Order: sequence, then C-alpha cells, then structure tokens
Amino acid sequence: MRLGGMVFGDTSTPDKWIAAVKDMGYRAAYCPVDASADDKTVAAYRRAAEAADIVIAEVGAWSNTLSADSDVRKKAMDHCKRQLDLAERIGARCCVNIAGGCGEQWDGPHLDNLSNGTFERIVELVREIVDAVGPEHAVYTLEPMPWVFPHTADSYLDLIRAIDRKSFAVHFDPVNMVNSPVIFLDNAAFLNDCFDKLGNRMVSIHAKDITLSGKLTVHLDEARPGDGGLCYKTFLTRANALHSDMPFMLEHMTQEEDYRIASVYVRKVAGENGIML
Repeated sequence: MRLGGMVFGDTSTPDKWIAAVKDMGYRAAYCPVDASADDKTVAAYRRAAEAADIVIAEVGAWSNTLSADSDVRKKAMDHCKRQLDLAERIGARCCVNIAGGCGEQWDGPHLDNLSNGTFERIVELVREIVDAVGPEHAVYTLEPMPWVFPHTADSYLDLIRAIDRKSFAVHFDPVNMVNSPVIFLDNAAFLNDCFDKLGNRMVSIHAKDITLSGKLTVHLDEARPGDGGLCYKTFLTRANALHSDMPFMLEHMTQEEDYRIASVYVRKVAGENGIML
C-alpha cells in the first residue's frame, strides 16, 4: 500500500513535482495536471512518476453530471470524458467523480438523489463516459456520498452489476458512507463489510476521519486522521491486504502541517500493525 496526499510545493515541472511529493514522504500522488495539458507535458509527468516509483492515484473529474441544467450537464460529461482520457494517458489508476446531485448544490442532498430514476440515469451516464473513452488501463469511478448513489456497499455493488463495464470500478471513501450513529459506533464492522463486498474492485482510497457529537439531532463531521473515531487499525489492515500499490490518499485538509500530522498518525497505526506505507 502507498500513502499519498496533497502537496504544497512547486509542481510546475515534473522534477519539481516529484521533489514536492518526496518531501511529504509519499509514494502515491494526485494527478499534477488537468486535461488541458498537451501530450508532451502529460508524457513528461508520467515518465517522472515512473522513474521515481510514484503511483498517480487518481485524476479528479469533479462536476455535476446529474444537473437539471442541460448546459451544466453537458459540460460535466465532456469534462469527465477528458479527465478519464487524461488518466489513461498519464498512467493514473482511475478517474474519480461523484455521481452529482439533482438540486442546486451539486454535491448536496435532494429528494430525487436516491430515486430509482436517478440510479438508472447514473448507469446510463457512466456507460456513456467509459464507452466514449474506451480506456485500456485507467478506470472510471464514483466516490461514495451520504446522499446519492453509491451511498452503501450494496448500492455500489448494484451499480457495478448494472453498469456492467470492466472500466468502471470502486473508489472507496468510508467517511462519506458513515451517515448514521449506528454505522459510526460500530464502524470496524462497517469497514469489514465494505472490504468484503467491494475490496476486489477498489482502485484508490481516500483517508480522513469522522466525529460524532452529542448535539441534537445528529452531527457527524469530517476530521483529520487521528482526531475522530474511525477504526484506522481495521481500515489500514484491510486496505493493505488488497494490493501492494493501492493508493491510500489523505485529503480534505487545507494546511501542509495538517497533512504532515495526519501522515505521522497513519504511519504510526500502520507500523503498529506491521504495515509498510
């Protein structure tokens, strides 16, 4: 398994990017360019990553393919196709997006988000994206969210079966799936269930933490790894058993110091359980 995360140094050239990644102690990284980069630039970053033994974990395609606005939806679909093509060209393990949202907030809750009709739309949209690009190595993935498909391990399995494409796989973010006190309070069992059902299709993992407060009604909040209640022993042990190059990617922090503190915590738990990152 490979620890990775955001970098804060100069990434304007392949050599500077590699230096910034290594300065953080990572063996995996987020894609350093977007689809606007020309082929020469993409190839240079790919060669640099391969020479430095850095795995490019994922290319983000953050956009709302479920938007009710046809122009927004079309731009989102085009963006996803370009970013999946970039993932293929640069040697990333996957291109990742969320399914989107049916309301004004592209990543927020809406009455229609978990409807049968929305599930069917997601199936059609993902098929369109992967069929248009036809990647041979990179895959398209949907990061789970609390209020849109896939929001549970079983709903992810349902999507895999319905989409029925080898180029669609699993991006695992367990914190986004902890959407109730029941799951939070027994999250080791939740994690085991997810890995049992989805582990053989996982290609990249987001690592953060989550807290549950006593304030009514229910308040679940993201936290830096080590500052919440997610069972990192279970999380790391199960992730490590999947693939020697599995990216374990820290995210959603804004300061370099937070990433360094999170890295120390994750490495500590990993070391206590015989896991090399």
